[in-house]
Formats: sequence, C-alpha cells, structure tokens
Amino acid sequence: MTESLHPLLPAATPVLRLDDDLLQVGGVDGRAGLRVQPAGADVAALIRRLDGQRPERAVRAGAVADGVPAAVVDDLLAGLRSAGLVHDLAAADLLAADPGPAARARAAVELPAAVPAPGTGGRWRARRQSAVVVEGATRVGTPLAAVLAASGVGRVHVRDRGPTRAGDAVVGGAAAGDEGRPRALAAADAVRRASPLTDLRPLAPEAAVDLVVLCRPWAAADPLTAALHRAGTPHLVATVRGETGIVGPLVVPGAAGGCLRCAEAWRRDDDPAWPRLAAQLAAADAAPTGSTLTALFTALTAAVQVLAHLDGDDDPVTVGGALEMRPPEFLPRLRRWPAHPDCACGAARRSTPGPGPDADR
Repeated sequence: MTESLHPLLPAATPVLRLDDDLLQVGGVDGRAGLRVQPAGADVAALIRRLDGQRPERAVRAGAVADGVPAAVVDDLLAGLRSAGLVHDLAAADLLAADPGPAARARAAVELPAAVPAPGTGGRWRARRQSAVVVEGATRVGTPLAAVLAASGVGRVHVRDRGPTRAGDAVVGGAAAGDEGRPRALAAADAVRRASPLTDLRPLAPEAAVDLVVLCRPWAAADPLTAALHRAGTPHLVATVRGETGIVGPLVVPGAAGGCLRCAEAWRRDDDPAWPRLAAQLAAADAAPTGSTLTALFTALTAAVQVLAHLDGDDDPVTVGGALEMRPPEFLPRLRRWPAHPDCACGAARRSTPGPGPDADR
C-alpha cells in the first residue's frame, strides 16, 4: 500500500447487482470482470467511491470507518487491479489536471487511457507538460491538434500562414464558416472547442519542442526537416497523398531509424528524376485532399504515434517506417524506410545492416 497511488475505477465501468450479496464489476464487454461477495451496500458504496481523488490509505481508512473490514478492502482492491479494472493514478497526475469541475470531468474520461497498467502513474503529468507543434492546418493537421489537446497534451501550436479554403472543412477541424479566415486561427478555434484550457501560444525560438508533426503532403522535401534534424527535434509525418493516409516515419535524431532524407534517398535510387519531382511537389500549395474518413483515420493514427512517443513507449511502430491507409478498407500497412547508407544523418552507421525499403504495395 502506498500513499502516492490513487485508485480509479472509471465512472463508465458497470457495477451490477446479481443478488443482495453479490456484485459484478465490469465483465460485460468481452473483457475481464470481477464478482464480489459478500457485497452489501457498504461494499457497493466503496466501489463507487474509487474516483481517483483519494490516496489508497484514505480509501482504506474511510471504508473501515464505514464498517468494511480492512482485509475486505485490501482483497477488493487487489481483485480489481488483477482484473485490470482499477487504474492507479499518481499524485502528480492529479496535480497536473486543469482546475474546475468541467476540466475534471473531461480529464476523468481521458485519464484511464493515460495510465494503462496498475502502478504506472505519471503519464498524464508528462502529457500535460509536453509541447507539440503541428505544421500545417490541413484536413489532418487540425483534427490531430484537437485530438492531442483533448488527450491531455498541455501545449499544442498549429503553424500555417494560408487562408482557410472551403475544402479544408472537416469534422473536428476547420468549420464551413471558417472559409477565408487564416488557417492558424481556424485551427486554434478547433482546438479550443475540444480542450478550452490548452495552451495554444507559439513557442519561443529557443524553447524545447517535444515533437513536430508535419502535415503537408510532401514535407520531406521541405528545408524545415533538415533544420529539425540539426536541432535534434523529433518529428513525424502525418498527411494524405491523393487518397492514401500516411503516418510516419517518426524521426528521433540520434536514435534508431532513418530520417526523412533517408526515405528521399531511397526514392532517388529507384528514380534518379525524383529530386526534381519532389521539389515541384513541395513548392506547390497543395489543394485539400482526402475524404473525411481518410483524413480522420490518418489524424487518429498519428495521434496514437504522438502519444506513444510522449508517453515514453519504446520504439513506436513508425520509427523507421510509415503506416499507409487506403480506402475503402483502411487497413494500415507498414512500409519500412530504413537508414540510407549515403545519408548525412549517419543513422546507417548506427544501425544493423538490413534490407532496403519495402516495395510499393
């Protein structure tokens, strides 16, 4: 038992009575549940008060004061943890939540996903302290920014200098009435709708950024990517090309996996004319593209990769690869982009030699 862990049973978890002395917690959606017996009104009240706001010591003391034996409390919490029903929040997670009842209600829905296993608290605090820059208020970039803010990322800034076009409107992103407004302002409003207290301010040039997401179709040919690599800033591609959603590569300078220039070098090997084609693609102001399903599926897939990186998960799947999703089935296919031996990033010298990139599918 520890003072720092605050047991949380998500409010949506069913607590169902089978008879006067038997309760079932969860277990109605194909996942594990727990049947609790004996379970009178006092035990049911204890279960429903596991809201993550009190440390385990206080939960135990309160239950004992209500007449529940200490051994019953300990066995109940152990059973709920074993079934994966209770999430142990760290005190730091609670302190990182925004003030006010509305903010607490929003956080209560998000917190269980940020604490995936018992005893691993602290991820919510890490998200709240993170800063992500989204380059491009596109049909992918703006919904992605809103999803990241709603998922707890404390600072989300969307950079874009262009005006909003009618085709930029998408669920969760720019609205139809935003046409003609600066894209950056329309994106900021979309983020505020999802998470009113998220910090949207641009970062100072010297400020550290946890991740930059590149949402323009041909970001790899942009000089910005070389600057990000020199600065050691992790960056991820999340875009739609034609009708194909693409998430990755995730580039972590100095770590495993190649960079975006590596991918361009592999393309050049396949087609010597590629650099001239890529320069023209990157120079054009790309028209809005991708259906609503494609844009949102890409944004959500990118959000999973961003949060995996911020949460400290080892080797998100897009390090050294890209997920490609094509309609109508949208089944993600992983295309590998390993380090290129001729790339100046030097990743090939740090990597175990392996095959070249996957062939187009």
